[in-house]
Amino acid sequence: MARRLSRTALFGAAVVVVYAALSIAAPWLAPHAPDEVFAGGAFEPPSGAFWFGTDSLGRDVLSRVLFGGRTVLLMAGSATAISVAIGGALGMLLGLRRGLADQVVMRLIDIVMSVPPIIFALLLIGALGPSALLIIVVVGLLFTPNVTRVMRAATLAVVGEDFVLAARARGESGAAIVLRELLPNVAGTLLIEFSIRTGFATIFISGLGFLGFGAPPPTPDWGVMINEGRSTMDASIWPVVAPAVCMALLVTSLNLFTDGVARVVDRAAR
Repeated sequence: MARRLSRTALFGAAVVVVYAALSIAAPWLAPHAPDEVFAGGAFEPPSGAFWFGTDSLGRDVLSRVLFGGRTVLLMAGSATAISVAIGGALGMLLGLRRGLADQVVMRLIDIVMSVPPIIFALLLIGALGPSALLIIVVVGLLFTPNVTRVMRAATLAVVGEDFVLAARARGESGAAIVLRELLPNVAGTLLIEFSIRTGFATIFISGLGFLGFGAPPPTPDWGVMINEGRSTMDASIWPVVAPAVCMALLVTSLNLFTDGVARVVDRAAR
């Protein structure tokens, strides 16, 4: 597939890989600890000692951006994995079985999707208290209905093919048909969903951090950094610009890669 991806898609994939590498190597690449405070060093401009300057507390912005990217990528990737695993399996089973259970579940999904997910997230996190694990689970479950709908539609497009009918005639179980027959044929759609939801999860989790419902301090988070720095932008813009640009570049790169994969999958289907 890689040879058929467009240059923009390959660029997006390369940027995402670089982000992942930087996040993994953050403890070794960051010049300072993310919560280290330098006395008298608030709002330092970019320099050799502080490449992105310092924030209102005298913390190195570059170090916090690196560790914040690690936090956001880990949480967004984990939440997306939950939604894709549950939603993908459920969508394929519903598309395969259909019937009354399919209609009931899809109507419940319609009801859940009619309420903005940010409302559910704020209610649950506000009631149970913010924690990284809770945010991952909540965001993963909130994205599951969208993935279920898409994967059910993709399954309905192939469930009538001869290889699925032959598997049913052999008496194979639903799980076996999903794993052996359906999954290989909807894997492209599943990959697209994973890429799309990762970008959404990145923005969603950063938005929770901006609203004060993100990972508890002193965990660095891009949304928290933007919220902390927005009121002092007259003194220094770097605590806001650095995480905002990093987040925008990551989400844009994910979208470029997703668009390229979608085009390849569409050409293969035709």
